[in-house]
Amino acid sequence: MKTNALFLLLFFYVISVAYAQSNQIPLIGAKAPVFTAQTTNGELTFPSDFGESWKILFSHPKDFTPVCSSELLELAYMQKELDLLNVKFAIISTDDLSQHNMWKAHLEELDYKGRGKQTIQFPIIDDSSKKVSITYGMLHAPTSTSRDIRGVYIIDPQNTVRSINFYPIEIGRNITEIERTILALQAADKTKLLTPANWTTGDDMMVPHFPYTQKDLANNPDLKNEYYNVGDRMWFKKVSK
Repeated sequence: MKTNALFLLLFFYVISVAYAQSNQIPLIGAKAPVFTAQTTNGELTFPSDFGESWKILFSHPKDFTPVCSSELLELAYMQKELDLLNVKFAIISTDDLSQHNMWKAHLEELDYKGRGKQTIQFPIIDDSSKKVSITYGMLHAPTSTSRDIRGVYIIDPQNTVRSINFYPIEIGRNITEIERTILALQAADKTKLLTPANWTTGDDMMVPHFPYTQKDLANNPDLKNEYYNVGDRMWFKKVSK
């Protein structure tokens, strides 16, 4: 009896682990799941169609709603700036393509914040089947089983997930903060350093280990001028101005 009971417990444990893994959202460090869908710019295979760029998958609850409209108009306004950072966006919701096309045309007629009309160049994905939203964990059942929450996946040129953020339906996202996150990731990748709280481009960066040995310092006394510390565990590298 004990053997049978242990076997059953093991069986249910394996099944529960397999189920949990099959329903797990993509995690930081994992490869971004691939999907093909129809968009306002034609068929898109994500993320490969965006090549060696940084990619952002940006979900929203519902077309034509005010907060979602403000977010897309902010993105449209920042398109050129984000292009310079090698960033490409894809927008997704559970609305269908005809709804997306009507919404896009409507948004392109608006003058938001007195900036003039904006052309929306990024694709808006038809996920009326909800398959992609489920894969990326955009549907949060306690909130809604049919409308996405506000999700942001930042994916690097190697198609690895680097940042994940979820926001409630009521709160619009700060597009400037999303841009800052990309800048921080790009700076960290380039320098192999860390960014402290509230870091912005041009700020000093943090060193993940003691920056030099006594032997290094003896061979290059100028090293001491390149770094400084706050306490004994927070070392910074000065950024050249």
